[in-house]
Amino acid sequence: MSSVQRNASPVPSALETDEDGPQRAGIQSVEVGFELLNALSEAPGALMLRDLAAAAGMSAAKAHRYLVSFQRMGLVVQDPVSTRYDLGPAALRLGLASLSRIDAVKLARERLDSLIAETGHTLAIAVWGNQGPTMVHWIEAPQAVPVTLRLGDVMPLLTSATGRCFAAFMGSEGRDAQRIGPMVRDELARLKKLPSSGLPLVDVPHTLADVQALLEETRRHGLARVVHSLLPGVGGFCAPVFDAQGRLALGLVVLGSVATLDTEWNSAPAAAVLRSARQLSADLGHRPAALRP
Repeated sequence: MSSVQRNASPVPSALETDEDGPQRAGIQSVEVGFELLNALSEAPGALMLRDLAAAAGMSAAKAHRYLVSFQRMGLVVQDPVSTRYDLGPAALRLGLASLSRIDAVKLARERLDSLIAETGHTLAIAVWGNQGPTMVHWIEAPQAVPVTLRLGDVMPLLTSATGRCFAAFMGSEGRDAQRIGPMVRDELARLKKLPSSGLPLVDVPHTLADVQALLEETRRHGLARVVHSLLPGVGGFCAPVFDAQGRLALGLVVLGSVATLDTEWNSAPAAAVLRSARQLSADLGHRPAALRP
């Protein structure tokens, strides 16, 4: 066999190449199937099969085969009534695991034990997820009144301290404002439809002017507060933590029963969570505007 013939039949390699250099060989079907999960993560809610398949760029029949496997794995769930598909518990666990490994979250978690000893109240960490401010860590004080919130819960922007914190410090300008603005208007519309019966919630905005005043008050105090607006009898504060680029990295939350939690703006719990958030921001490289050259 001539050298020309040998060069015409290259030996198969475990590496593929492209214009950027060598790449490891992968499994194409995994990459194709991931497009369905990616489409669900970017959608505002659950999707019908035809819409999900179209968003992923494949036929409904092909998408259905992948979805059957994803359902078995818990990555996707299907509502038996609407037949719509949404992300499942396994996807939530993966997302929470990823979020919890962000350095800012890790640093915040390491400080909660000392902070809970200082405040004596339940603490939480929230980050911005696909659907809004999302709880990623939770630690209850020994004497705390249980609050019906769970890891992975997405908090409302207008009636939770967490949501107000993100709306005030993340959505004041640029692309974030364009994203948060429609969410605020949708939430206002939902609040107007709430039934008037039952225990009334207070400190709830009803107009865009109310929202603007609320967010300005939040920025003025440097943290967000709610009293009775998320749940009757519950109050809380959320302080913003910023990264080195000045972006909102997470919210540090303290909450509890208004019978035991001092909800005044200058209260000890508010001061403790704000001080801890500012120290954490500094440790992440954030410099307040007044200190920047």
